[in-house]
Amino acid sequence: MATTQCRDVRFSNIQAIIFDKDGTLEDSQAYLRSLGQKMARLLDAQIPGIGEPLSMAFGIKGDTLDPTGLLAVGSRSETEIAAAAYVAETGRGWLESLAIARRAFEEADLVIGTAPSPLFVGSLEVLKCLWQAGLKLGILSADSTERVQAFVNRHQLDDYIQLQMGVADQGPSKPDPALFLQACQTLGVEPHATLMVGDSAGDIEMAKAGGAAGTIGICWGTAMAAHLQAADVTISQLDEIQVLLV
Repeated sequence: MATTQCRDVRFSNIQAIIFDKDGTLEDSQAYLRSLGQKMARLLDAQIPGIGEPLSMAFGIKGDTLDPTGLLAVGSRSETEIAAAAYVAETGRGWLESLAIARRAFEEADLVIGTAPSPLFVGSLEVLKCLWQAGLKLGILSADSTERVQAFVNRHQLDDYIQLQMGVADQGPSKPDPALFLQACQTLGVEPHATLMVGDSAGDIEMAKAGGAAGTIGICWGTAMAAHLQAADVTISQLDEIQVLLV
């Protein structure tokens, strides 16, 4: 077990740390924004007038992506359903609306591609340091397990990340605490010995409801993030997580 500290908050008897992926370890904002913009344009070409409100629902604001918006925190399934709801408002049946949204997403995937988003600067070094301190590390993402595994392989994190878990495949979504409990069970640790690090309110709510030892909100570049107020501590870069020698 280890004692970790973030700013003036100390967590004792920690065995594991679970991280979100997008916006926490992976700087994916530009990719997600491009993907969302393409989806909205494709749907607007079929159903004129739907593009702008759909972009707003996705959380796209000009050249930025709202960290509380659908693309930033929702699963693929949730995003498809939301888009389908906008299509259904035009009078189409639900199954047709869902099919139209799904085809647009698939086409956007092909056009935008899967160009890798970079790790946030310093993340690799922090993960390596935490692993060397004897902590078990995992990723619990709203993305699919396949994409989580691809992310880990692409950035050569296999030695450090023992849990590679996505929730977009099926079952519950964040902030359902069952996901955090399942992640802890897979790592072989108790929730009360596990920290959660994430950039969304869903990450924080999920871990708190699951009995986590503590929650760390991260908003890269600034620790002043209103949507992370419920976190035990909020940091602006990952290297603020330190393991203390006690």
